Amino acid sequence: MVKAAIVFSDGCEEVEGLSQVDVLRRLDIPCDMIGLTSKTIRGGHGIVFECDKTLDDSLLDYDLVSFPGGAPNAHHLRDSVKLGELMAERHRQGKWDAAMCASPIALSKYGLLENANWTSHPDFKAQVQSENPSSHYMDTPVVVDAEHKLITSRGPATSWAFAYAIARVLGKDTEDLENAMQYNYLRDHINLD
Repeated sequence: MVKAAIVFSDGCEEVEGLSQVDVLRRLDIPCDMIGLTSKTIRGGHGIVFECDKTLDDSLLDYDLVSFPGGAPNAHHLRDSVKLGELMAERHRQGKWDAAMCASPIALSKYGLLENANWTSHPDFKAQVQSENPSSHYMDTPVVVDAEHKLITSRGPATSWAFAYAIARVLGKDTEDLENAMQYNYLRDHINLD
């Protein structure tokens, strides 16, 4: 059975991480919440929650590892030497990784975006592009790059699309859950005018 991990640290964008956990667990995909340095996390908007465990070498055992955004969280993830080493090894093993909002800066530092298609929050586009001139930024809500086994997304409003993309990559049909959660309705009827 496939399994996923979401890595959190203080200052994370709560909805970006917890929406992934919610969707994956509703679809019976084992999904662990991993705290970078502590099981207790204080999100960027003051929401405190508990992770299942803290970072260790078991990160190599997951079929997919994902990073929510939030600038402080993205910087913590980017600056973790241990996490960087584990993610580079996952990449060598050809495993799926995902990041949204600000967190592609972590994947960038680890060298995982070379030649890849990706997206991020617009505030981080220039930084990641300058660090990865061979990569290709795409101005879409979610980018799934199957060749590089990478999923990226833009920010809080794209959290559900990101979570469903992750579930589909892990082999789940998401249509029934999308209908039950009214995601399809929102996607088909949103009017920003």
